[in-house]
Amino acid sequence: MKKTLRRQVSSHPLVLSALVVALLAGCANQDGLSPQGKLLDANSLSGQQALAAAKVSSAWPDQRWWTTLGDAQLSTLIDEALKNNPNLEAADARTRLALAQAGAADAARAPRVDAAAAYSGIRIPGTVLPPPYGDGYAALKMVSLKFSYDFDLWGGERAAWESQVSQSRAAQIDGQQARITLSTNIARTYSQLGYAWQMQDIAKADLKRAQDQLDLVQQRVSAGIDSQVQLKQAQAALPGARQQVEAAQQQIDDNKLALAALLGQGPDRGQQLARPQALQPGALALPSVLPADLVGRRADIVAARWRVESASKDIKAAKTKFYPDFNITAAIGLASLSAGDLPTWDSRYGQLGPALTLPIFDGGRLRANLSTKDAQYDLAVAQYNQSLVNAMHEVAAQVSAMQSLNKQIAEQKDAIQTVQGAYDLAMQRYKGGLGNYLDVLSVEQQLLNAQMRLASLNAQQLDASILLVQALGGGYRPADDTPALADASSPASAQ
Repeated sequence: MKKTLRRQVSSHPLVLSALVVALLAGCANQDGLSPQGKLLDANSLSGQQALAAAKVSSAWPDQRWWTTLGDAQLSTLIDEALKNNPNLEAADARTRLALAQAGAADAARAPRVDAAAAYSGIRIPGTVLPPPYGDGYAALKMVSLKFSYDFDLWGGERAAWESQVSQSRAAQIDGQQARITLSTNIARTYSQLGYAWQMQDIAKADLKRAQDQLDLVQQRVSAGIDSQVQLKQAQAALPGARQQVEAAQQQIDDNKLALAALLGQGPDRGQQLARPQALQPGALALPSVLPADLVGRRADIVAARWRVESASKDIKAAKTKFYPDFNITAAIGLASLSAGDLPTWDSRYGQLGPALTLPIFDGGRLRANLSTKDAQYDLAVAQYNQSLVNAMHEVAAQVSAMQSLNKQIAEQKDAIQTVQGAYDLAMQRYKGGLGNYLDVLSVEQQLLNAQMRLASLNAQQLDASILLVQALGGGYRPADDTPALADASSPASAQ
């Protein structure tokens, strides 16, 4: 029956053609599958009104931007952290891992040659074969060279390698982003340490004022001028003033510990820190090329673009799985039962195995794999778009904060000038015998509160200026081979 069917098929070309068409029609296919993500154009994120009040500059933050803050100790701390921090060591390890994976993907594209030597011995019992084969021991000795190569007809292996290269570049940029984040965190914590010391100075001045007030009230009570009510009020103010001094000391200690941790050192490293100098925040100025050039000045955005590129290559590699694949294996060697005959010409053997494969029915595995790669591409695009949106909003937020803080600081300085005038007048009246010292101490409390508020605003302004540097890329400089938006594998080019 089988022979008859073969003769009928071979004798009717139309029947054979119909069978081929039917098989091809049932082959795994990619119809209806495509990525949906679309890369966002930075220029579509309008920010002219939000950024209109900022001055325009041609410069981006310098790679060592922290030196402009004017404190040599801060520069030393950041340099130390960039050399020793465990988080950076982890980022570097992830980079090396990604580079190794890219190397493995590249190696998979190359031909492979293996050398082998084998020994296989067996004793065949006489119950299986009669002598001379039965009841005897025989051993096969072999040496061989094996060659194998996949011709990668459709570029799938190359695309897989390019995907890993893109991932390795993203990992390298992630390492640079980690350094930017570390430097800004150290600068911000160092700023808070300086602020805590200022708060302690003011708290100590207020404690002295409260003690002076108590001493004066006690004198007035003894003289019969004030009552016990005023005395209790003065006594009640003293513990609160001491608490403020201790709270400021706690903030100093906490910031020292935080800096030691950021340096990757033990707690005692923070105890070696001297009091920070007064840091000078940078002037509010933005590059004139916002928002377009922001995509190349933010490490997180550039890394996201490389991941889009990687995802697009994964789609290409997945699509080639639907096409025929051709590979070849070959082997040459020597084989013999006798070790003495092994190096002779007669023991040679050879093997050649070309293979052509075409997926016909796989239960939907290839379509599921391609659909997964499409979804991963869409996810990478969405993450890139979100990084771009976040970047623009971070810039706008810090610009708005600095503009507001500049105005608040100006108003607070005016308030301090007014209270300072009142304090000077109260002191003059007291010295002239026209007023009492309690009036002086009362106005002094207002002055200290105003100074505390100004110190807080200055700290907020400095923090906003550091965050603006980070929002503008923190001094990151992109490489020349960063993929342009048009080349970052839009869905059309990923087909």
